[in-house]
Amino acid sequence: MIGFSVQAIGRRVSPEYVRKFRSLPVANVSDCMSRLTGGGPRLRPHHGEGVLSGPAFTVKTRPGDNLMVHKALDIASPGDVVVVDAGGDLTNSIIGEIMVSYAINRRLAGIVINGSIRDSDALRKLNFPVYAAGVTHRGPLKTGPGEIGRAIAFDGMVIEPGDLIIGDGDGLLCIPFDEVEEVYEAAAAKKKLEDKILAELKAGGSMDRAWVDTTLKQLGCKLPG
Repeated sequence: MIGFSVQAIGRRVSPEYVRKFRSLPVANVSDCMSRLTGGGPRLRPHHGEGVLSGPAFTVKTRPGDNLMVHKALDIASPGDVVVVDAGGDLTNSIIGEIMVSYAINRRLAGIVINGSIRDSDALRKLNFPVYAAGVTHRGPLKTGPGEIGRAIAFDGMVIEPGDLIIGDGDGLLCIPFDEVEEVYEAAAAKKKLEDKILAELKAGGSMDRAWVDTTLKQLGCKLPG
């Protein structure tokens, strides 16, 4: 049946880079990806604490239906991030406390739902990363169809199975499998520079702000004096 299948995940970003990206702010990584990619402002963290980092285990399901999400939780590997495109519809919840507890027992790295969740009070007490577009008490259907192991997209951000998914309080980002090393080197350098600037400011130092007036003048802004 078209739109109703399970595909094996043929590749996953290495555990080394999963670990390395945990120490980098998503904002730094986003800047180093030219600010062209993002999971959308609706996808917000709904857990207590903890950053998200792991290979994408992709699911596409009919809005409001979680049958294929149940299957994904059964077969995803430890350390995977189950990433679900439920069409962004907020009418029915896709997961709740029981499914998240099962994911924790299976040692998954987190869950992302482009749709709604429920049991939000309970999930906020956990440190298991859960990102979603909304919350509703209304439960899901379980009839399918859906697909596991195919490319999905959130707000133009394409997610291939095995790509790296990272998340913190600023939101979510997907780093393509073939770009992980390059992006890490750039983002690590940016974080090192920003850490230096912050340390100098906290010590009472100043910043070179001449670029602001230079840019304004280049753009034709009239300045006093």
